[in-house]
Amino acid sequence: MCGIVGYTGKRRAVFILLEALERLEYRGYDSSGVALLEGGQIFVDKKVGKIRELIKSLWGKELNATTGIGHTRWATHGGVCELNAHPHTDGEGRFALVHNGIIENYRELKEYLISRGVKYVSETDTEAIVHLISLNYEGDLLKAVLKVLPMLKGAYAFAVISSMEPNRIVGVRYGSPLVVGLGEGENFLASDIPALLPFTKKVIPLEDGEIADITPDGVSIYDFEGNLKVKESITVQWDLLSAEKGGFKHFMLKEIFEQPRVVADTIKGYISRDYELPFSLKDFRRIVITACGTSYHAGLIGKYWLERFVGIPVEVSYASELRYSDTPIGEGDLVIAISQSGETADTRFSALSAKEKGAVLLSIVNVMGSALSRESDYTLYTHAGPEIGVAATKTFTCQLAVLFSLAISAHPERENLINQLLKVPNLMEEVLSKAEGIKEVALNYSQRKNLLYLGRYLSYPVALEGALKLKEISYIHAEGYPAGEMKHGPIALIDQHMPVVVVAPRDRVYEKILSNIEEVLARKGIVISVGFEGDENLKKLSKDFIEIPQVAEELTPFLTVLPLQLFAYYIADYLGLDVDQPRNLAKTVTVE
Repeated sequence: MCGIVGYTGKRRAVFILLEALERLEYRGYDSSGVALLEGGQIFVDKKVGKIRELIKSLWGKELNATTGIGHTRWATHGGVCELNAHPHTDGEGRFALVHNGIIENYRELKEYLISRGVKYVSETDTEAIVHLISLNYEGDLLKAVLKVLPMLKGAYAFAVISSMEPNRIVGVRYGSPLVVGLGEGENFLASDIPALLPFTKKVIPLEDGEIADITPDGVSIYDFEGNLKVKESITVQWDLLSAEKGGFKHFMLKEIFEQPRVVADTIKGYISRDYELPFSLKDFRRIVITACGTSYHAGLIGKYWLERFVGIPVEVSYASELRYSDTPIGEGDLVIAISQSGETADTRFSALSAKEKGAVLLSIVNVMGSALSRESDYTLYTHAGPEIGVAATKTFTCQLAVLFSLAISAHPERENLINQLLKVPNLMEEVLSKAEGIKEVALNYSQRKNLLYLGRYLSYPVALEGALKLKEISYIHAEGYPAGEMKHGPIALIDQHMPVVVVAPRDRVYEKILSNIEEVLARKGIVISVGFEGDENLKKLSKDFIEIPQVAEELTPFLTVLPLQLFAYYIADYLGLDVDQPRNLAKTVTVE
């Protein structure tokens, strides 16, 4: 979850590190820090809070170092305080290290280090690594790291510098992302590509079990045995502007409004008459979709589409549960793993476990060169561009575009379905053009403490996603539920104080959900509905009615989710909350 950056070259490192850290702040914002090789010594500064606190601390200091590392933290081991903030150093100040991930055996390592006379000062697992490197150093930083790696258990990425070897950074990846950026007379290191976009588009994503030895003159990649590897760089297609706010108040709002364009971009890649899957979905006995969070909700919608258009059974499992379940998976199964980053630990490990058992692994990811994309048998990319807001929006609808295109890939009515799909981006624009009206509705409910979200059929996962968005960024409790199940429990919560958001396009369960609304009204609940424009029945039953254009039944999620995203955004913004960086969350969850 934490963000790592590194730079070595000719420029003043502090400015590059701080700019890169600002672009990585979505990975964690409990604390931040830098370590610079300054005048033959390691200078360290770290502060609790967001990057701006670190910038304030460094302001006006004459720091000319051309090599350094930086970190923004999402706390796992130890509370949020300067002592636990990264970078961590050894007792003599010869080494500094930043780390993302979890060292599972750090307690045993800590006991060993203390027995060797090491003074362990923080509550973190990270500190163990830098002390071990210090103890094993014999004049070569890379060799010291190679000696330490067999001692570490867990998933991690780290970068380390030494005052004895200026202009050198050693970066290690094992289960957490790390990307090398290539320049002229300078080179970079970061957890995610957006941090590198101001400086270079030429990158080498490290694979698990790889080490990068970085100097201004070049980069060498090794495996954990110390063997040199030949790696090809890739050129990132994202531009710098796509990672900027572009005049919007928050990244999340910008990304909500980008959805018509990025969904159109994603669709284009999969609707060509010449496009064919390298396999037939009907060759599999079943499909298992695995994902986390918003991607899981996309998977639930994908299940409906795949079962309808392909006609084989589909299961959807939370990745954090699938890996440790006894679900029989093996030959004859297709596992679809969905992950925006392609680095989410739960999704990766559950997918790899299924692959080891003989299943074919197909991934849907947004980041080219990510771990999951490399580990899969097949990969389908979304074309959402960098998503900076922690709460996923545009990647969700792009995942839907891929899943729908996949489901209809061999359907007899594919041409007709494609024509319907091609209309979706313009219809999304229509919904977003009503944002001010949605804002007025949202602000009426900004002081509520609980909301219930209801939907049926394709609208049930949309209700789940709407509730998740509200929880994530406004800290208001919300629960998504199948509308037909409401009478089996949640109906007890409904009274005159309970707002109920109902997703009710005119589809095969329309009459059923109108009955569910009547049940809410009979308990004096407050109904906010999302439905097709001109639906007088729904309008009469609702205190607030948000209209969307009419669209084919199977494509309703592309439109119904947009008002729910805006509803959550406007409430959180009105409450003065940090929409892009909600508390306790990080964009990419690379720990279990």
